[in-house]
Amino acid sequence: MTTLQRLFDEQGQSPWLDNLRRGYFRDGTLQRLVDQGIRGVTSNPTIFQKAIAASEDYDEQFAEATSRVSVEDAYWELVVDDIQHACDVLRPLFDESRGADGHVSIEVSPALARDTAGTAREARSVWDRVDRPNLMVKIPGTAEGLPAIRSSVAAGISVNVTLIFGVPRYAEVIEAYLSGVEDLLEGGGDPSCVRSVASFFISRVDVEVDRRLRTVGTDRAAQLLGTAAVNQAKLAYELFQQRFGGERWTALQEGGAHLQRPLWASTSTKDPSYRDLLYIDSLIGPGTVNTMPDATIEAFLDHGTVARTVDQGLDQTRAGWVALAEVGIDVDDVSRTLEEEGVASFSKSYDELLQVLTDKANRLT
Repeated sequence: MTTLQRLFDEQGQSPWLDNLRRGYFRDGTLQRLVDQGIRGVTSNPTIFQKAIAASEDYDEQFAEATSRVSVEDAYWELVVDDIQHACDVLRPLFDESRGADGHVSIEVSPALARDTAGTAREARSVWDRVDRPNLMVKIPGTAEGLPAIRSSVAAGISVNVTLIFGVPRYAEVIEAYLSGVEDLLEGGGDPSCVRSVASFFISRVDVEVDRRLRTVGTDRAAQLLGTAAVNQAKLAYELFQQRFGGERWTALQEGGAHLQRPLWASTSTKDPSYRDLLYIDSLIGPGTVNTMPDATIEAFLDHGTVARTVDQGLDQTRAGWVALAEVGIDVDDVSRTLEEEGVASFSKSYDELLQVLTDKANRLT
């Protein structure tokens, strides 16, 4: 049994792959990873930008598509095709787990991150086009995204809420999900067909907080380097346990609703002085997902530790979190900054992708 398989069997955490490219279907890479214990797949515009720009795997289909439709519409044909193939590879796991795992996530256009109605429309469109029960549509957890999350869940669409950087926003994401399930039930729908995860970004928090701590420059600030991301995620898990443990949730669960699991995203360490599995080994616990890029999966298979850690040492966690404010770190401002940067980064990747495809279309014609 691999460490990835033990992660799920012994600790109740689902490891997902944070990458997708067409070659993974053709050479069997995705199936091999599933056989090793991977239980889902996430993707985003940056991932597709790298995959399409660096490979000829898409050229034939892309050339045919651009003879009929715009470059952007051709891009979506490529993406839908890849997502459908990935969903089909993971469908046996989806069926075996009764819908708990085996999901593949695809993001709505980043240009819609501040557009509630546009996000809701595109979520519906992507859901219908992919037409797979194990799809999850990624919707940014921005203030504008919250109503779209609620309405999408109410419409029976499985949602991966992405770009969450702070506990207060995470609380709003949970509320949007619970309200969406309530709306679905009130409309006579079946919440047992809807799944959701809330993607809490990890490593970027340390990057931004560490930058500010180094600016503070005190010995106490130096002691807090590399602690913020894990501490905040542990506080988020505590909130998850609280919100999915009361009477309101019990009533929804009796109606067929499923947990919205916390998903730890951006889990490769950015500071080379930190342990390569810092954001994996420190956040293991039941009812969670950890999505990992290829190199992190290889590292975890090689030397990962399987033990429950996400709710251990909470007194120290709270003290460390309070200490950030004591040295002058405004964690709410950190969250706002990272959300703005995250939306801008995905939008930039999307724009760059369309430019790469436009250049490719010109070469292929």
